[in-house]
Amino acid sequence: MTRRRVALGLGVLAAGAGWAVAAWLLWRTRVPGDLRLPHLRASDYFTATELRQAAHYQRFLQIDWLLSQLVLLGVLAVYAVRGASFASRSAAGRVGTGMLLGMLGFALVWLAQLPFGLATLWWERRWGISTAGYVEWIVESWWGLGGTFLFLCLALLIVMGLAKPLPRAWPVAGAPIFVGLALFVGFLQPYLLPSTHLVHRGPVFRAVRELAPKEGIDPPPVAIESVHGETSAPNAEAAGFGPSRRVIVWDTLLNGRFATRELRFVLAHELGHLARNHLWKSLAWYALFALPGAAAIAVATRGRGGMKEPAAVPLALFVLTALSLAAQPLQAALSRHMESEADWMALRTTRDPAAGRALFHEFAVAALDEPNPPLWDYVVLEDHPTLMQRIAMTEAWRARYATSAAQSP
Repeated sequence: MTRRRVALGLGVLAAGAGWAVAAWLLWRTRVPGDLRLPHLRASDYFTATELRQAAHYQRFLQIDWLLSQLVLLGVLAVYAVRGASFASRSAAGRVGTGMLLGMLGFALVWLAQLPFGLATLWWERRWGISTAGYVEWIVESWWGLGGTFLFLCLALLIVMGLAKPLPRAWPVAGAPIFVGLALFVGFLQPYLLPSTHLVHRGPVFRAVRELAPKEGIDPPPVAIESVHGETSAPNAEAAGFGPSRRVIVWDTLLNGRFATRELRFVLAHELGHLARNHLWKSLAWYALFALPGAAAIAVATRGRGGMKEPAAVPLALFVLTALSLAAQPLQAALSRHMESEADWMALRTTRDPAAGRALFHEFAVAALDEPNPPLWDYVVLEDHPTLMQRIAMTEAWRARYATSAAQSP
């Protein structure tokens, strides 16, 4: 018994050491370690009206999010206590009953979150950020829930199928499967985006072909996503794995509001994500936390008979949601780290800090982003550096490479 415990302890230590090494490798960045961002005042870059409007707009969204999360946890907590009683009334079999309980839980979540989503839409419409209709939004939200249901059923099928022969070890067998599913979903994502088309000519296409070699990668496909009928907010993203990887640009970036230099900076930023393998790193971070998360669910549901029993599903949904909410600050920090590196890559590639500074100012004006959000909002919700941090990086780059940087007012 003592030898077994020693072997188990050594195994845990080895796994922990391997986890730490992997995390260190994933955390490495091209941003110079001695880079110090200057302290800047938002009032030097934004007017008082811009700052006031952004703060007012974001405050409503922040309160709406806080309330939505409290309601979400409350609904799932009640369901975790009461939901198990439905298991005895089902004749759908062990796995089928688990799926029904999972779908019922997510339906309750959708109904509970619906008022807060509509409140967000109302606020965005009032400020001209969104032009989507309420009925249209509800229908799209419901259809989107269908995809969640399918994924949930597949997840429960895997977990409950593994938990019967492996009541304690199913997380070890299940975590790699979920990593594979995440890879598959990431691969499919660019193909599932609506109103998106590849371009083979034009300024965006030419800019990507010019900038990509400077970042050390082959030019990826470029797609334009038509969102102007739904929102005025600008955005772009790098998406996909392997053959599906591409840069996707919202058409709200191409309406003339943003100068050519600013658009080039956006594209260089997205290419930086691809050059630094940020999508793969995000998947690797997910892999690092998949096993501990699954293990936590396994431990929490033992009192209900473990995940092989349908009665454990409502509690598992609550634990999964609570873990996701608790991990959100860490997820936000990891995302900010990669976004900061992509900004640095854009500065290295374009050598145009003035374009970056102008771009971040326009982001604040166009999307009513708050240049300096409250600390709790930054820690929990912000998956990008603050706009003032991003502007400060352009100034730090200019100071370090002033002799060769593009000099613009």
